[in-house]
Amino acid sequence: MTITQPDLSVFETLESEVRSYCRGWPTVFDRAHGSRMYDEDGHEYLDFFAGAGSLNYGHNNPVLKRALIDYLERDGVTHGLDMSTSAKRAFLESFQNWILRPRDLPYKVMFPGPTGTNAVESALKLARKVKGREAIVSFTNAFHGMSLGSLAVTGNAFKRAGAGVPLVHSTPMPFDNYFDGQVPDFLWFERILEDQGSGLNKPAAVIVETVQGEGGINVARPEWLRALADLCERQDMLLIVDDIQMGCGRTGAFFSFEEAGITPDVVTVSKSISGYGLPMALTLFKPELDVWEPGEHNGTFRGNNPAFVTATATLEAYWADGAAMEKQTRKRGEQVEQALAAIAEENADEVKEYRGRGLVWGMEFHDKSRAERVARRAFELGLLIETSGPESEVVKLLPALTITPDELDEGLTTLARSVRETA
Repeated sequence: MTITQPDLSVFETLESEVRSYCRGWPTVFDRAHGSRMYDEDGHEYLDFFAGAGSLNYGHNNPVLKRALIDYLERDGVTHGLDMSTSAKRAFLESFQNWILRPRDLPYKVMFPGPTGTNAVESALKLARKVKGREAIVSFTNAFHGMSLGSLAVTGNAFKRAGAGVPLVHSTPMPFDNYFDGQVPDFLWFERILEDQGSGLNKPAAVIVETVQGEGGINVARPEWLRALADLCERQDMLLIVDDIQMGCGRTGAFFSFEEAGITPDVVTVSKSISGYGLPMALTLFKPELDVWEPGEHNGTFRGNNPAFVTATATLEAYWADGAAMEKQTRKRGEQVEQALAAIAEENADEVKEYRGRGLVWGMEFHDKSRAERVARRAFELGLLIETSGPESEVVKLLPALTITPDELDEGLTTLARSVRETA
């Protein structure tokens, strides 16, 4: 694919240096549909990024778009704070009937500000309020957001440094397989909880991702998650599962923790909950934890009604019929796994490991700089992929759940070529 030099002058002169994704994909995108994006010059890109997981159902999904247009054309309420609206009612009823009840989940639903980090902030505040303690335990290589509370439970040193103030009241523990299986699970964690001389204040909660996306696609085993849930119950700590990127079907089931058979005390959801890429977030928690005073955690844009509309349409279109979406995602995931196995075999001396669940996968290289070179070559060949991990050492695959087998095969073939051509 021949790419003409786009006019990026206004972005480079006016927009802040903080911009990031655009540096890896130096073109001006103009339109998108399904798993394809197109730039101003008409070049086509296959999207294995999906809005960092906020577009699980593809760009401009026609079913969701139709619901949104109809709502806007009838002058449906757009901005509603936490007022009761017909759009919010429809979402809550759909979420209860098609997500919570079939899974026997008892959760109350809170609408924080419409971002993942705000959902995490509210979860941490609630845990501290319920337990009357301030300490939170997180895990190595975790990522939970960019606001101060979320950064305090995030592992990445570069992101933490941006806070400019001490990030306190949190303690990291080793994530699953952090010691390559040489140390029994939770040996350190449980010992310092029980040791009166450890210096660890009794935590209010533990926050965890079942699959660490930004941390490098580190997949927690179901038995590890079950042991963590048991530890939290025995030690009177709340278990918070951050399902912001891995929820909404990304790993197969609607919630990523379902496979482990656990019921977290608190769950944070965002990214693809609206289905259409519109800002929306939920904080879910067991009813006995609902100790908020009215307005104690609020936000001007927590009532994003267009997002409620597309979220309801998403649940109806993809989750009301039971397990069809889950089965399709698992099947597509097997297709990815087979392709990555072939790439790893072809490049046995260079590929360290590949890992994932459902439709989130990562490939790690011995040469930590290789992943960025692969992503850059993929872009030149018309494929959008990003890197993850503390040193951007992992190529991260995050295609839409609605991607076709042919599109998936096309992207995986391009990935294999990108690996081959960056040797």
